[in-house]
Amino acid sequence: MLQSSIHYGIHFGLPLVVALIFYKSYWLKAYGIMILGMLIDLDHLLANPIFDPNRCSINFHPLHTYYAIVVYLVLLIPKKTRLIGMGLIIHIIADIADCGLM
Repeated sequence: MLQSSIHYGIHFGLPLVVALIFYKSYWLKAYGIMILGMLIDLDHLLANPIFDPNRCSINFHPLHTYYAIVVYLVLLIPKKTRLIGMGLIIHIIADIADCGLM
């Protein structure tokens, strides 16, 4: 229960905090863009079983590899892709926290 609360708290709460603090004038749009980072979980559909509560996503699923994380970090640099990169990195932070709590 605590693990799930922390995991989903980071997934949904941290983007909200970032949006409210750094993107006040268009926080809802910023929040929505960062939440789209959840789409990288579509790579879970390639795994068998699709969901395993005891499996760490980091470096297991294709969009959760260290190479992909480097791309997400690069997306933080240009202003045009910063929110997308931030959403993806926050997603990875949530998954790292989840792995640490296993």
